[in-house]
Amino acid sequence: MSSAPIARPRTAIVVVAAGSGTRLGADAPKAFVGIDAHTILRHALRGVLAASPAQIVIVVPGDRVGDARTEVDEAVTESATADGASRRDLVSVVAGGDTRQQSVAAGLDAVWPDVEFVLVHDAARALTPPEVFARVQSALEAGRDAVLPVLPVVDTVKRVAGEEVIAPVDRSELAAAQTPQGFRRDVLFAAMAEADGDHTDDAALVQAAGHAVVTVPGDERGFKITTPADLERARGILRGDHAPASAAGPRRAGASAGVAVPRVGIGTDVHAFGGEGDLWLAGLHWPGETALHGHSDGDAVAHAIVDALLAAAGLGDIGLHFGTDQPQYAGAHAAAFLERTRVLVAEAGFAISNVSVQVQARRPRFADRRVEAERVLSQALGAPVSVSATTTDGLGFTGTGEGVAAFAVAVVIPAAVRGRAS
Repeated sequence: MSSAPIARPRTAIVVVAAGSGTRLGADAPKAFVGIDAHTILRHALRGVLAASPAQIVIVVPGDRVGDARTEVDEAVTESATADGASRRDLVSVVAGGDTRQQSVAAGLDAVWPDVEFVLVHDAARALTPPEVFARVQSALEAGRDAVLPVLPVVDTVKRVAGEEVIAPVDRSELAAAQTPQGFRRDVLFAAMAEADGDHTDDAALVQAAGHAVVTVPGDERGFKITTPADLERARGILRGDHAPASAAGPRRAGASAGVAVPRVGIGTDVHAFGGEGDLWLAGLHWPGETALHGHSDGDAVAHAIVDALLAAAGLGDIGLHFGTDQPQYAGAHAAAFLERTRVLVAEAGFAISNVSVQVQARRPRFADRRVEAERVLSQALGAPVSVSATTTDGLGFTGTGEGVAAFAVAVVIPAAVRGRAS
């Protein structure tokens, strides 16, 4: 018995899958390259079909329309519940153009006239979870004209000319754009009709037409598969080399299926005094204090935090990622370690919840700079860091002033949980 048809949806999702994938170095258009047993397009359709029911228009190279229809049939069958037959009626495949903007226009031509909202999604962001689609949809339904999912920029950014660094860039004003990008239908159609030349993405096109674009949180799994390294990253996530890409996230022994739980890591570090120059500790410069000895600046506090986070995310220890065989970290300060660790943890599918670190040392005196240290460490890590300090009553190497010890506890949570709470 056939199921009752799904009510005509208010939203259309245009899936752009017409790219050649030159940088991927494959012998097929990017969307038809395999991640595992299935193609990039097939994985992208899983996320799209798991979102709220919508009209779905898939844009592919002209000679791949038949292949795409086969992918659609298999994906719809795989995702089918009681309404599976009706969902197939919501999906169509069209041929794209020579540029991305032309391909988007071809997809828009197939959108039903009574659709209110349009989401444009790159198939190359094949692991984007349905929660991102939901956040974009919710913002549109709340009255926004244009919505862009973004992630904060965590790397240090420089403006360069040739080989010369010109100036640093304030990353607090930067964000990495993802898809799906959502729009009121009339806004996107008007902007497309008025477009003067190509734009980097659909949000830029709409913004150029004078409309405000608002942001919602993206997801680390929504990275774009562009290079062979990106493809290997996607394969690793699907194999489980990193944290699971499903919303369930990691599970503790005995936990109910689908219940995501926090993970806790412990880190310690010890450094002796005797380095060159002034002391750097807890991300702060301590003029006049003797430096700690180490491959970098010997910041035991930052290093303990790194070890705790790596342990919580199941990524090994600081020596694996920041060892003496990596000259770029020679003399590096806390921010370089913490910012890189933040990226590693995110790539593994986790968000940092908080970190607590205790310093054991006879000097320097932390009381006057504890709040400053917390601010600097939290800013570099993108998560709250609390700092405490104590002495050991003259006992041991810290008590005699020979060095500094630090002990950290870190909590990370599956990124999907953070996304649902946003």
